[in-house]
Formats: sequence, C-alpha cells, structure tokens
Amino acid sequence: MKLRALFIVPGILAAGLVLAGCTTGPAEPAPATSTAPSSVAEDFNSADVMFAQMMVPHHVQAVEMSDLILAKDDIDPRVVTLAEEIKAAQQPEIDTLNTMLETWGMPQAATDVMGMGHGGHMDGMMTEEDMQALEAATGPDASRLFLEQMIVHHEGAVEMAQAQVDSGVNPDAVAMAQAIIDTQNSEIETMRDILLRL
Repeated sequence: MKLRALFIVPGILAAGLVLAGCTTGPAEPAPATSTAPSSVAEDFNSADVMFAQMMVPHHVQAVEMSDLILAKDDIDPRVVTLAEEIKAAQQPEIDTLNTMLETWGMPQAATDVMGMGHGGHMDGMMTEEDMQALEAATGPDASRLFLEQMIVHHEGAVEMAQAQVDSGVNPDAVAMAQAIIDTQNSEIETMRDILLRL
C-alpha cells in the first residue's frame, strides 16, 4: 500500500505555456509551487506497520527488564551501564515508532506486554514467569539472568528488524530497523563478553 499524490495538472501546465508565449515583456518568475511529497514518512506498506506495532511492545519489555535490574543492589557495574544504555536508546525509539503509526493513520501498538499472549520466547519476548524470575533474582545471579534474558530478547529484535529491512518500504522505518540491527548485535557481543567474565 503506497500513498501517492499528483502535483501537476496537464491542463494547467499547458495554459501556462500559452500565456508565456503571448507576453512581450520580460518573463516574470512563476509562483513557487511544491512538487515534492508532503512527507516521505507517508509512504508505507503492511510490513512497516507490523514492524512498528510489534517493536513497540518488544522495546517496552526491554525497558521494563532494565528497570528491574537497575532497582537492585549489588549488580555488576557493567550490567548497570548496559541497562542504562538500553533504556536511553529504546525509549526514544518507542516514541518515534508510535509517531510513525499516528502519521500513517494506523492503530497504536499495544503496550500491555504480558497481555499479548506471547508464549515461550517468541521474537525473544520474556514470559511472565521469566519476568518474575528476574524480579526475584539478587546479586550476581540477577546480573547473569539479566544478560542471558536480554541476549535472547535482542536476538528476537534483530530478527524482526531484519524482516523490516527486507520487506519494508518506509525509509524512516527501514533506517530505524537497520540501526536496531547494528546496535543490538553490538550489545549482544558485549553481553556475551560480560557473561564470560562474571
């Protein structure tokens, strides 16, 4: 589905050429008119919509996981830094994705992660039991569990983002998807390295 607009009417253009040929004085500049689409963000397809609607709750859960670990004591400083970086990166992306959906006239994404019926680790999402386990964990065990869960979570996000790069048409959404792939693949490597050193 693509939204397109036609900005030049042949009849008007022809009339303008006739008038221009009749004048004997110096040609006056034509009034400025816009021939560009009002917003490139209006160009989208079903893959773009699915990406935005699915990535929002996915990011929301990552922020919730980060909040859980940041509220604990005795967490490895490297894990604390990582959780802060995840929050700082993903909350603005949530806002941007919701703005895209609003621009396209599409329904906003659900944010009730636990109410979405995700089973197992579909797209890397944690189950309610996973989240409860993270909330209950303490100290080094909490640091390790957070890393293990977030690696799975990031891997799911990368898969979703790659599908958007492959099938989406909206340049803003595709650019965000590629940024997610690059950022989260790097964070996966960082988390694996921290796990080896805990």
